[in-house]
Amino acid sequence: MFNNKNKKTSSNTVSNSNNNIPSVNMISEGTKVTGALHTKNDIRVAGKVDGEATSEGKLILTSTGHIEGDINAVDADIAGKVDGELRISNKLIMRKSALVTGDIYTKVILVEEGAQIDGSFKMSSTPPSKSSKAAEAAQKKAIRSKDGVAKNAEATKNAEAIKDAEKAG
Repeated sequence: MFNNKNKKTSSNTVSNSNNNIPSVNMISEGTKVTGALHTKNDIRVAGKVDGEATSEGKLILTSTGHIEGDINAVDADIAGKVDGELRISNKLIMRKSALVTGDIYTKVILVEEGAQIDGSFKMSSTPPSKSSKAAEAAQKKAIRSKDGVAKNAEATKNAEAIKDAEKAG
């Protein structure tokens, strides 16, 4: 009765692990991590991360969680606050309590009504790497700089024309 040898056992794991031990990292509410965070497994953040967060699995940010830095992950479920870029190679879920200040790069996105986003979206099957993003930002800055120089030269020319007109009139 109690010693049934035919009884099947099952093992529930969160991610694929060779030793069948659940592999979810957790940063609990009230905990603050400063510096880069990198994991090959899933991670759940209910506290604060002050730095870049990278997960080769799923990153879950609870409503009490706050990440001040860029996020790189395969999948992400965001319910808290993010101040930085999100680079999600597969699926991003933004819950109604999410507050994101930064650009978002993902393949698939699901946004609940009420989520707040202050940034731009780039959706493709392969999010751009950080180096291509840095090159794009440098190019935009150079264009703005050239535009600014051209606008300043044009403003100076207009001011001189106004002064000449005032002297003549």
